Amino acid sequence: MTVQGQAISSWREFDDAIARANSEGARGGRAHSSLVFRGLARSSYSNRHSLARLGADYHELERHLIRNFRKYAHRERPGATLWDWLSLAQHHGLPTRLLDWTFSPFIAAHFATATSPEEEAIVWAVDCAAAHELLPPELRQSLDDEGATVFTTELLAEHAPSLQTLGRLGEGEPFVLFFEPPSLDDRIVNQSAVLSTLSDVRAGMDEWLQCHPELCHAWRIPRQAKAEIRERLDQANVTERVLMP
Repeated sequence: MTVQGQAISSWREFDDAIARANSEGARGGRAHSSLVFRGLARSSYSNRHSLARLGADYHELERHLIRNFRKYAHRERPGATLWDWLSLAQHHGLPTRLLDWTFSPFIAAHFATATSPEEEAIVWAVDCAAAHELLPPELRQSLDDEGATVFTTELLAEHAPSLQTLGRLGEGEPFVLFFEPPSLDDRIVNQSAVLSTLSDVRAGMDEWLQCHPELCHAWRIPRQAKAEIRERLDQANVTERVLMP
């Protein structure tokens, strides 16, 4: 994916860019910004879920991976829904269709600058409320009825108890939705974690972002700016010790 985005040369530029984007994301009568963020240590990295990295037939492996994970991880049973199990699987590194996001731009900046100091990094943002305006009517209505910006696992399971059901809801153009994982441990809580999924496992987030540029932002962080941003994040206690207890 070719990324344009805004080049950030300092902490002040990053903070100002986030403030402008948050202001835009709070429009439409919303009290708070509806942006979610994702930091990548290299701007060349794609927003490709880990399941897709398994090879050409990855979509056929998904149900087997989930079935076996549930079989062998039953002692850590997270909750009753498929989405609870997928959250747990993602948390433990199982290849899934999910992508990790956060409500905090500074946590995203931490992950963008924590490694690869000689490489340009990138922070992505998506307006999840605007993205949810593209959902099938019943999913969109359920969020409106709850007065929620993102799904919980329980609310999502009411309409998509299985991946097959989610796929049928997305027949035609694939859609993306965002949900909060259960608070499995302090790591998920401290990272203000959000997860995304596409209705079609064979669809890609990068392709979705290219089709909806009005719903997203991208800020490129050159290697020269990484050290200063890391220092400011450390001063704000956005550190490995807090985020990965």
